[in-house]
Amino acid sequence: MEKRTGTCTRKTKETEITLWICLDGQGKNEIDTGIPFFDHMLDGFARHGLFDLKVHAAGDLQVDCHHTVEDTGIVLGQALAKALGDKAGIRRYGSFILPMDETLALCAVDLSGRPYFRYDARFTSERLGGLDTEMVREFFYAVSYSAAMNLHLKILDGGNNHHMAEALFKAFGKALDMASMEEPRTGEVWSTKGSL
Repeated sequence: MEKRTGTCTRKTKETEITLWICLDGQGKNEIDTGIPFFDHMLDGFARHGLFDLKVHAAGDLQVDCHHTVEDTGIVLGQALAKALGDKAGIRRYGSFILPMDETLALCAVDLSGRPYFRYDARFTSERLGGLDTEMVREFFYAVSYSAAMNLHLKILDGGNNHHMAEALFKAFGKALDMASMEEPRTGEVWSTKGSL
């Protein structure tokens, strides 16, 4: 398959975000959201999913991180949808259980064209660097609905909040990489409906 890429820009009174992703990359990235811990999470997602990723975001961080994180999720989901196209010839499903020291995170993805989101992660810290931990859920919710994917994320075991957040982002990268891979046994859309 040719390299699949997607670009999306979102400009509101609260944020201005440009994002480019290549699903068939090497994990190279250039990320600047103004929230260093969030940049670190997106770096983990890109590197472990082997996605090339460029994100430039300017948001109203003087208010808080909410709009920047949520809108980045929206833009990432839209760019993923563009990169995936009609989804012909991909595996569609992907899952990964990722260990990170004491933490164990599960991610399962279905690139079904139907948005659905389940999330089970209980943080004990309100913030990690400049990222509110409640925004981890909001980010993934925005991605799943903008990309129209079924996304399940769960911390199976945890303790350190940094490890928990990082394990979720890395597990998402691994599962999405698996779901978006070429399936050599079929060149068609993998659905009884004939479309996703």
